[in-house]
Amino acid sequence: MGERAQQIVDAALDLLESEGREAMSMRGIAERVGIRAPSLYKHFPDKAAVEIALITVGFEAAAEALEVAEARDASVTSVALAYRRFALSRPHLYRLTTTQPLPREALPEGLEARAAGPITRVVGGDPDLARAAWAFTHGMIMLELDGRFPRGANLDGAWQAGCDAFAGRVARGATGEVAAAKSTRE
Repeated sequence: MGERAQQIVDAALDLLESEGREAMSMRGIAERVGIRAPSLYKHFPDKAAVEIALITVGFEAAAEALEVAEARDASVTSVALAYRRFALSRPHLYRLTTTQPLPREALPEGLEARAAGPITRVVGGDPDLARAAWAFTHGMIMLELDGRFPRGANLDGAWQAGCDAFAGRVARGATGEVAAAKSTRE
């Protein structure tokens, strides 16, 4: 990515994180860069292309956060809570990255797998369990971001209960129970 294109992505990210997706327009991005809006189209064909660049930033940032957590403590709880911290610290970027159809074909090759890698590894490599764990974390995050939990709800306790349930499933899988359950489904 060229210097001007990077400036555009940085300006779009700043606008997204400070004002939300609704405020992110090509004109607003251009103003932050200090150029006229038509000049943006020399670097990005449309707003969707800018959003894909931001989704890439989101996946890279999430992957880094999860990899650091996994290196420190390769547990379901560590990785899940790192994901929560990432999402709550960058809610607009998190929403852009996770709440619309994913343009997989436009993302850098291997990026989605990199971001999913830590959660997949901490659940013992089971892709079904990894998807279920991601759905749990994403659902909890979205409910928290949307203010859907009752005032005074013990969210840390809910997170821990969910993580403990997944960790228990991983531990049972290590003894062969998951493999046995899979073979009865097939």
